[in-house]
Amino acid sequence: MEVAKITSGGQITIPIDVRKKLGVKEGDKVVFIEDGSRIVVANAAKIAFANMRAAFAGEAERLGIKDEGDVVAIVDDVREEMWKERCADNN
Repeated sequence: MEVAKITSGGQITIPIDVRKKLGVKEGDKVVFIEDGSRIVVANAAKIAFANMRAAFAGEAERLGIKDEGDVVAIVDDVREEMWKERCADNN
């Protein structure tokens, strides 16, 4: 169990062992999540990534993406469309 002291400004220093477990460093953000009568501190980037992954769950299958090559092909198609639109504006 780690303990941190609250300053008069409401700040705390997260102990190094806790920072390592959270995977945070200087400049990173943490979130405070209410869980019943407890407050959980979590790495904000990891929470955002997990939320994003959940939001996109099933999209690869829906779009027929099976591997990295499929992703590259989609990016190439989008670039080609953008190039055609840009060239059409120059005519």
